Amino acid sequence: MQLKGFHHLTAVTADAVRNHTFYTKTLGLRLVKKTVNQDDVSAYHLFYADGEASPGTDITFFDWPVGPERRGTHSIVRTGFRVAGASLPWWQGRFTALGVKHAAVVERDGRATIDFEDFEGQRLALVADEVESPVHPWERSPVPAGHQIRGLGPITMSVPDARPTDVVLTQVMNMRRVREYQHAGDGKDRVVHVYAMGEQDFGAAGELHVMVEPGARPAGQGAGAVHHVAFRTPNEEDYHGWAERLEKLGMRSSGPVDRYYFRSLYFREPNGVLFEIATDGPGFASDEPMATLGERLALPPFLEPRRRSIEEGLKPLVLG
Repeated sequence: MQLKGFHHLTAVTADAVRNHTFYTKTLGLRLVKKTVNQDDVSAYHLFYADGEASPGTDITFFDWPVGPERRGTHSIVRTGFRVAGASLPWWQGRFTALGVKHAAVVERDGRATIDFEDFEGQRLALVADEVESPVHPWERSPVPAGHQIRGLGPITMSVPDARPTDVVLTQVMNMRRVREYQHAGDGKDRVVHVYAMGEQDFGAAGELHVMVEPGARPAGQGAGAVHHVAFRTPNEEDYHGWAERLEKLGMRSSGPVDRYYFRSLYFREPNGVLFEIATDGPGFASDEPMATLGERLALPPFLEPRRRSIEEGLKPLVLG
């Protein structure tokens, strides 16, 4: 069994309205699902993706009333978005005009990259996409189609010791360690190990970067933090195969979880970062027309009988 790249990444915000403005108006992504955290229905769960809500393009947010994250290791520290390489100067100008905190274009691991942050310090990057892949622009995006974000990748996590994580990535999740590079920042050089998913070359869309930071303090969850990262599995057969594989190898997991829009399987790698394996389907158009995704509060069938009480427990959320 082989993973097919990233499925989605879920982060934390303490301000859903400003979050929506940033990810739809500044980054030009489409809100494809406005729902609730199925494990905490007092919180919204917002999904942003490309024009067709394609797996591998989603960044999602839990809306929790929390303080800022404490940055550190044992965490995901930067989320990459792929764009056309020729778009980076355009994005640099856009960030400058809109007052988005960003760095200059640099070459990192052989790819042109712009690091930037959202209003809560969520660490992001735009990365030149060198591998041809389907592109599904959103026609109502404020970003021209040729400059729109194509999907996730690479994603960078920080660990104090890469050895136990390496065992899980290579021997459990069938990733390949393909290279390493030096990452400079804060006056320090850090070694980053690059792991690739799948037998074919997905490029940045299928790369997990593991940064080694011995002695760094552990991160603490909060606004601006990443909650978990999800990896794609194409079908139910492979999904159940992954559940059986984790059990056979003695990896503690959630067991199969039906999220309605996809099937999930959660576990923590040895350095504590929460991983999820998720199916491509059924997809976000399961309960809404593709043309109107994200325009109403969507609840999966098992929560629909509780709609009134759930809506009463949510704070008003008026999204422009």
